[in-house]
Amino acid sequence: MKVIVAEKPSVARSIAECLGITGKYEGYLEGNGYQVTWAFGHLVGLKNPDEYTPDWKPWRMETLPIIPDTFQLKANDDDGAKKQLAVIKSLFSKATEVVCATDAGREGELIFRYIVDWTGYEHLPVKRLWISSLTDEAIRTGFNQLKDGGTFYNLYQAAKCRSQADWLVGLNATRAYSIKFGQQGKGALSIGRVQTPVLAMITQRDSDIAGFAPSNFWEVVALYNDIQFQYLDGRFSTKLEADNLLVKLGGHNLTITDVAGKSKKIMPPLLYDLTDLQKDLNVRYGFTAEQTLLLVQSLYEKKSVTYPRTDSRYLSGDMKADMPKILESLCGQFAAQIALLPSGAMPDNRYFNDDKVTDHHAIIPTATPPKSLNADEAIAYQAISLRFISAFYPPCIKQVTTVKAVINGENFKTAGTIIESQGWQVLYKDDAKDKDAKILPPFVKGETGAHQPKITQGKTTPPKSFTEATLLAMMESAGKTCEEGVFKDAMKDSGLGTPATRASTIETLIKRGFIVRQKNNVVSSPSGRELIKLIPSESLKSAALTGEWEHKLKLIEQGTYSPDVFIQEIVDFTQKIKTDVEGINHSPIIHNSLGDCPLCNGKVIDTPKTFGCSNWKTGCQFTIWKVISKKKISTAVAKELLAKGETKMIKGFIGKNDKEFQAGLKMVNGKVLFSF
Repeated sequence: MKVIVAEKPSVARSIAECLGITGKYEGYLEGNGYQVTWAFGHLVGLKNPDEYTPDWKPWRMETLPIIPDTFQLKANDDDGAKKQLAVIKSLFSKATEVVCATDAGREGELIFRYIVDWTGYEHLPVKRLWISSLTDEAIRTGFNQLKDGGTFYNLYQAAKCRSQADWLVGLNATRAYSIKFGQQGKGALSIGRVQTPVLAMITQRDSDIAGFAPSNFWEVVALYNDIQFQYLDGRFSTKLEADNLLVKLGGHNLTITDVAGKSKKIMPPLLYDLTDLQKDLNVRYGFTAEQTLLLVQSLYEKKSVTYPRTDSRYLSGDMKADMPKILESLCGQFAAQIALLPSGAMPDNRYFNDDKVTDHHAIIPTATPPKSLNADEAIAYQAISLRFISAFYPPCIKQVTTVKAVINGENFKTAGTIIESQGWQVLYKDDAKDKDAKILPPFVKGETGAHQPKITQGKTTPPKSFTEATLLAMMESAGKTCEEGVFKDAMKDSGLGTPATRASTIETLIKRGFIVRQKNNVVSSPSGRELIKLIPSESLKSAALTGEWEHKLKLIEQGTYSPDVFIQEIVDFTQKIKTDVEGINHSPIIHNSLGDCPLCNGKVIDTPKTFGCSNWKTGCQFTIWKVISKKKISTAVAKELLAKGETKMIKGFIGKNDKEFQAGLKMVNGKVLFSF
């Protein structure tokens, strides 16, 4: 019996349906010589420290770094996961061959191999199903072209190294920083190979904004024939310089010195990879990265689009023949857009590049029309479909005219744009127009005439806060922050994290309280900024570490770098983390402080019985009791007292005579007193 292992129940059902497998049993389907079973994502993972030895359960600095001699696997604690693993192990015990049908990529390979290793059936022959969509045609083709499982062993080695490296660095760094700088009762200070550099980027941007000092500037323009000409040498930092130029221009005609027009061809955009789709839907609809991932994953499982977790915007060359069929399948929903295409239209060759298709090609619609999509799924599906249809359209042709002029020896310029042919941009005609575009009158070289010069004043503006779209773009291109060329090159294709994990990285930082969403912006919290300040090792908070790792993981995939050497380098790095932390002198990081201590300028924090100073260990005794004269003091009242030094009148205090009274609270020399 051949056992097929899919990553999810929905994928298992799609495979079974395609292969005519109808027998339903607890945890698997059976028929036609196959048993189809499934995981729920990661059923098996690396053991927790205390599962190696009880000595590693307490968080103590003296037990760090925690480095197992040999990594061991464990079943997820979830009862459903354990039950499903028992089913899989039972099926393996009678199998003649196993087909790996998890997602075709590094993490999918890890999910499958960890299950096989945990069950103890590594000796079974393995075949690999490698597909990019769940349509019946793709599944049938994939089973007709099953690959030998050994072909993907290096991919598994890279995935395993990534998993173990994240365990070593994340666990040891999180424990070390939490022990030394954590606030009791407020959770761990989560540190990670990807999340910490991302947090550093956000805090740096916020710091740049906070420290930005706006400055005035002045520009000189000349209005001629109802068109504004800009001074070619740019802005002035003082008004006096602008005034001097204005005086020089007065009484002199403007003369056209050059009129140059050229046709500009704007090609249709490349197809979507996951990150590009996440950025686009964030800008257009305010969807979070996590929201977009879930939507496109749902579309994939409904067989409406191809595999979503891709970092490629290209198609393989052998897909050219499939293009007309997919386009035809879209005619029902996008008839008006497709009707404008010339007969026999095809995407040009720049969309097909085998060298730029790694695990999966770009996200495109399948030839299976969608059914029962909710409103948000329909938005995502339309975006993917229109991007695909645009590849069949001709380029947009713009006529760009640049006009140069001179006034008493000073050079000016203006430019205008005329759209000669909308081409693919007709699909996006509702998008915001180019605000700088303007239509020019027919200027002629040598013409001259009077003009109206004037000075305009402006202010420099700070950089903008990250949105999820711009943050994703920075994560994708984080290689720009790497100085070493070999690592910079490695990160061109990977950046910080992978397309599949970037959304969860953002969500993790929000969950940990290190960043917050403010409308569509993503900004750092006080605790996030404080954490980044105290990390001394640039490798822990820069893209360089990820660049080095990604470079070596790619070499491991190619079979040209030793996994053992890679892990030993990670162990060496992990041992240095403890040394770095022990050398830092810093008070605990305060999560969500109520305000500043009036005695020592420390942070006032919420404790079980008081709102007290975080520097109590060093002797500060400032306290606001949570119950005063039998009246519970709220957080809001404590914040008001700290901010203003006194509160409004408060009802409900009970005196020694058991009579109720009202009073305000005030601070006098660091003591909380009544104010009547």
